Amino acid sequence: MIRLLASLMLVSGLAHASDPLTIDVHRDPNCGCCASWIEHLEENGFTVNDHLEKDMRSFKQETGVPAELASCHTAVIDGRFIEGHVSATDILAMRDKPDIIGLAVPGMPVGSPGMEMGDRQDAYKVIAVEEDGSQEVFNHYP
Repeated sequence: MIRLLASLMLVSGLAHASDPLTIDVHRDPNCGCCASWIEHLEENGFTVNDHLEKDMRSFKQETGVPAELASCHTAVIDGRFIEGHVSATDILAMRDKPDIIGLAVPGMPVGSPGMEMGDRQDAYKVIAVEEDGSQEVFNHYP
């Protein structure tokens, strides 16, 4: 019985790992860094649906992105928002935390995915937003 349960858990884990990762990215058509972030996602196994928006401010409000965490683009995966230059690794890690409704990298920090400039790496934080609206640091770089 224990072997059966262990086998089922292993198969379930492998199925989860091989699920296609589809993410919807909403961005202003004039933003070049957004296209670079999309490349980062695709290089890390995501299938990206790219949506050009005329009014990003309204879209962010509809999606529940707190104004103080705003950046240039907003993505949606599994019904949760990804705001700004969040790494693919952090997006994957969020999938295992059901209380988080979104992740954000406020602003456009140099060195974050899609904002690379040689060896320069500004310090920045990835902020998690929970169902009750509270915010906490999910990760930080460097």
